[in-house]
Amino acid sequence: MAGDGVIGDNQVDTSRRGFLTAATATTGAIGVAFALVPFISSWMPSERARAFGAPTELDISKLDPGQMVIVFWRKQPIFVVRRTPAMLASLAGHDDRLKDPTSDNSNQPPYAKNVQRSRNPEYLVLIGVCTHLGCMPKARFEAGFPELGADWPGGFFCPCHGSRFDLSGRVFDGSPASLNLVVPPYAYPNAHTLVIGVNDANQKGVA
Repeated sequence: MAGDGVIGDNQVDTSRRGFLTAATATTGAIGVAFALVPFISSWMPSERARAFGAPTELDISKLDPGQMVIVFWRKQPIFVVRRTPAMLASLAGHDDRLKDPTSDNSNQPPYAKNVQRSRNPEYLVLIGVCTHLGCMPKARFEAGFPELGADWPGGFFCPCHGSRFDLSGRVFDGSPASLNLVVPPYAYPNAHTLVIGVNDANQKGVA
């Protein structure tokens, strides 16, 4: 009897139907969720596209003078530095201490083959990979930094093997690296946007 703690047949059927209904609904919801994953993913650039040259955008209006940010393009760190007038002034007067002062043997787009190695002198854009063995240099922007000596004008220092680069990425004599830091292709579609991975703002990407 039901009053003796025994569940009647009608109650069993009702419970079973409720369970099956809930299970079916849950399975359907999970199925819909999985079906949506490739659809939603198709709205976003794939990892493969980003790895093989999809451009990277940065809002440079948020970058303070003297500040550096690191973004990634083709799985490489990209250093973007907003240089102050003092940082730009530090580029003069040490050409005789550099391996490639005019960047004749180094890698940069034609528009960055100048002392500042940039399209816009205020902004420096470099691939943050040492040209010796691929370590990531550290920012050492302070002139006369104790670790690097009183004659240090400011720049980048590679902690792996001691290569030194100035504030345009040019390599100093005595460094294991033989080439200046690489400048990637980039463009400015407007006054506050930097696009890394294109030489022209109308391009979709470069191989």
